[in-house]
Amino acid sequence: MTNTRLKNNNLSSILYTLKIGWLYPDLMSTYGDRGNIIVLQKRCEWRGIEAKIEKISVGNDIQRLQTVDFILMGGAEDRQQEIVSKDLKAGKDKILRQLIENKIPGLYICGAYQFLGKYYKEANGNIINGLGIFDVYTENSGSNHTRLIGDIVSQIDPGNPFFNFDSLIGFENHGGRTYLSKNIKPFAQVIRGFGNNGKDQTEGAIYKNSIGTYLHGPLLSKNPKLADCLIKTALTVKYKKEINLEPLDDNLEDSARRVIASRLKLQL
Repeated sequence: MTNTRLKNNNLSSILYTLKIGWLYPDLMSTYGDRGNIIVLQKRCEWRGIEAKIEKISVGNDIQRLQTVDFILMGGAEDRQQEIVSKDLKAGKDKILRQLIENKIPGLYICGAYQFLGKYYKEANGNIINGLGIFDVYTENSGSNHTRLIGDIVSQIDPGNPFFNFDSLIGFENHGGRTYLSKNIKPFAQVIRGFGNNGKDQTEGAIYKNSIGTYLHGPLLSKNPKLADCLIKTALTVKYKKEINLEPLDDNLEDSARRVIASRLKLQL
């Protein structure tokens, strides 16, 4: 069996498996977030890694969440976030916290990122308490602020050894402003765009192997190196040994990144 994506064009038999927990796919998957699942599946498949998707939504048995090797959770509007918040706090929150503390990697986008924080203040003043895993909080001032919308380019913090690449490209569309405390590090620094709040040039947050971010688009299709980093980390944590991924041909993705960067008058 061959695959033109593999640089050595030689796909070995399946040696590893990953179970990806996709949280609330029916309620939290705005702006192409479900595309991240497709990217993870394909980049595993091209390498002979079996990626199993475990869809977990409202009312599902919390034990299904305990068995995952990676977690993906996308964004949603306020109404959907209230539904998800109630379901999480019926027991899934404790399991999710345990997984994150045990360094199970995860990607939490927009509304999901906000859930991991202390609270989210809606435009009407209503407070939705978060899980308090990330030391951040989010406020939406409604008509007093415009939404933060557009392409965004950010740079990974050089002090973060978790990543082996520089820049991220995505699309943001959020009304909430997220603020980080001194106890948590940003995921990246904004080069062009708004990021967490449009003021401090931070984008997202990182805690252990969990990433919170406002980058939609889907994020991983524009940033294949991030996808690979997450896959590798999930395999390393699961199998308790260093696992190196076979390199893939990412010329198409790199071309797309350059086009977006050129629109923003940047050179990657």
